[in-house]
Amino acid sequence: MIGDSFVKAWQVPIPEKFHIRLEEMAARELSHLDVTTSAFGIGATGQISQLAFYDEYARHLRPKLIVLVFVPNDFQNNFPLWQSIRSGLDPEHLPYVSAVRAEDGSFRLRPPDPDYERFRLPRFSGSPSTPSSRAFICGTRAFRASWFLALQCTKWALLFNKHEIGTSAQSVARVKLLSRRPAYAPLLDGWQPVSRGNVQTRPANEDSPSFFPLFQDRNLSPFYREALAFTAFGLDEFKERDGAGLVILATHRTSYFGEGAFARMNELAAERRIPVVHQADFIYRQGAELRDAELRYNPHWSPAGHQWAAEALLEYLKRNQDVCE
Repeated sequence: MIGDSFVKAWQVPIPEKFHIRLEEMAARELSHLDVTTSAFGIGATGQISQLAFYDEYARHLRPKLIVLVFVPNDFQNNFPLWQSIRSGLDPEHLPYVSAVRAEDGSFRLRPPDPDYERFRLPRFSGSPSTPSSRAFICGTRAFRASWFLALQCTKWALLFNKHEIGTSAQSVARVKLLSRRPAYAPLLDGWQPVSRGNVQTRPANEDSPSFFPLFQDRNLSPFYREALAFTAFGLDEFKERDGAGLVILATHRTSYFGEGAFARMNELAAERRIPVVHQADFIYRQGAELRDAELRYNPHWSPAGHQWAAEALLEYLKRNQDVCE
């Protein structure tokens, strides 16, 4: 199992993680396959940077099947320019494996830059800070001295994205800066951040509706088409790894805000004949809702989400036992 924070899954104890659940259920229901599992995940990574997880660790286990756990922000994490706009890192100096497009249109992998901090984009002055009294309260001595205020502020931090306004302004400034580079100017021409609405009333577990609907538009801008191309390259690279079977587990989050993100990912998978396990479809067939798969104040899987991920993969294994031969 290879992925980002959904695979890391620090929100639940190890025995409740989806790969452990899958192994336990397979031992009972598919004992002749002798299924064992391992999981490798770090937050804020996409398939391209996750290649290192396979090359450095998983390859030595000689896996029969690689499960790529796909989340919508993989489109962002795979595309250095988009990731740079979000994080402030220079797209040409990243601390992890990334990809670069050559002049002939082909892609190649770029190794991590150990000196990436020296190239970090400047933090722009004048960006608004959070205009919320909650931020003021949580910074007072009373907060540090009061268990009650500490509890309330923790809840507020989970419910509301307190840094959204400042982050948005920083992103706009980074776009203006990166637009001065000839390689990025055509991609960023006309780029506009999509507002999430009132940041003080929108809960954080309705995260990032900005680009999900955009992926439903059949006439994507060059920026979003390039994001798809980078993700396609990441999938191509995994396809070439040692001949192991490959399947994508599309998390329930790919079906939030419409099916745009899932549809785009599914198209890329179909072009490469990579099977897709659709967790959202599995959840609906259980008579449940997508929100039931995640924690109340956190978009990551709840124990139920891990269980449904495991059951969906078990269903796939039962139908495709030859992947283990």
